[in-house]
Amino acid sequence: MRSSDILIVDDEVGIRDLLSEILQDEGYTVTLAENAEEARQLRYQTRPAMVLLDIWMPDCDGITLLKEWAKNGQLNMPVVMMSGHASIDTAVEATKIGALDFLEKPIALQKLLTTVDRALKHGEMQAAAGLSFDRLGNSPVAQELSKKLEAAVKQNDPVLLAGEAGSPFELVARYFRKNGAPWVEAAKVEHLVDIPLELLQKAGGGVLYVGDIAQYSKSIQNGIAFLLGKADRHNVRIIAAGSRSVEELAEAAADSKLADLFAATVINLPPLRQQREDIDFLVNQIGIELAESEKIPLPTFSSGALAALRQYDWPGNFEQLRATLKNLALEAEGSEIGEAAVVALLGQAPIVDSESVGGFNFNLPLRELREELERRYFEYHIAQEGQNMSRVAQKVGLERTHLYRKLKQLGISVSRKSGDKGEE
Repeated sequence: MRSSDILIVDDEVGIRDLLSEILQDEGYTVTLAENAEEARQLRYQTRPAMVLLDIWMPDCDGITLLKEWAKNGQLNMPVVMMSGHASIDTAVEATKIGALDFLEKPIALQKLLTTVDRALKHGEMQAAAGLSFDRLGNSPVAQELSKKLEAAVKQNDPVLLAGEAGSPFELVARYFRKNGAPWVEAAKVEHLVDIPLELLQKAGGGVLYVGDIAQYSKSIQNGIAFLLGKADRHNVRIIAAGSRSVEELAEAAADSKLADLFAATVINLPPLRQQREDIDFLVNQIGIELAESEKIPLPTFSSGALAALRQYDWPGNFEQLRATLKNLALEAEGSEIGEAAVVALLGQAPIVDSESVGGFNFNLPLRELREELERRYFEYHIAQEGQNMSRVAQKVGLERTHLYRKLKQLGISVSRKSGDKGEE
């Protein structure tokens, strides 16, 4: 259970208190934030089931915060926007970004309660579907995979997801589940043979995921072939993983003809080493998932640590990355994770590209490389000046307002209150 049902974000204390009182009277637990910075912190600390987010706030408007959450993969809870002055265009924009609904102030009591109830039920349906990333990354490889998945979702053929061991087979398979449709996996692999019709009945109108067929005996593979023959009459789509190629499967299971049955739709999942530019995104996604599902403090990584993760070869692919991040987060106990911790856990020096010099990967696009340089530059001076932002501003030659804006663009979190501690 989440530690908070609803996070209310509004800079007007009267509205915050009124909404809080109404919702608490209805039995919900409520957390309050008066600005975007508090909302960011409480989103991690309280893990709300939904957010009521005001559009007009002094430090950062709600649309910008919504975009930030969507971009960072943090929009995994329903968000309902609120405003007394927003136009229809603003409401449409918020919905396109990912907001579930829009409430116009003053908010009618019944409208509030109905919207909150619908949002919480929507969130429960998403949670029941399990972890599902909105994206697998922004690299050309990830975009090409997304295109293949979008095309395959529109078909009805069984699907074989082919890739190396440790690939995110189940995660990708969940793309094929439609909203509210059943998702079924056999509790034991033997059930694929012992109770095939029962599995198909449970999965009626949805997806039956049969796992990595390359790891199964011939009898289990024959059982899956039987399921494939009966799937249409139960309106079930069967999704399988394969840690060996179709050709290798055909050689290993010639009698079952399993490979031929899946041949119509085979989607190859790229190894993680081909997605180095997506590592930062995946690290953030997995960190959020660990914080949400296992109550592990949201991990933060130094620039050197992220560089080490990007440069590593990941023979165990996605599953190795997730296990590594979980171990690092547990050991860090909320502290920033540095490069030394990453290298020590992986057990070897990161694999550095021949064109990586001084810790920088010169294979990155110029914009990303420049941002990495700027990020490490400001992190260095912040550490050198002991978080005293006045001295940092003087050192780097920027006004403090411009400095904070730049740090925000680079994703460097510094509290103005703690950062200016001791200043007159």
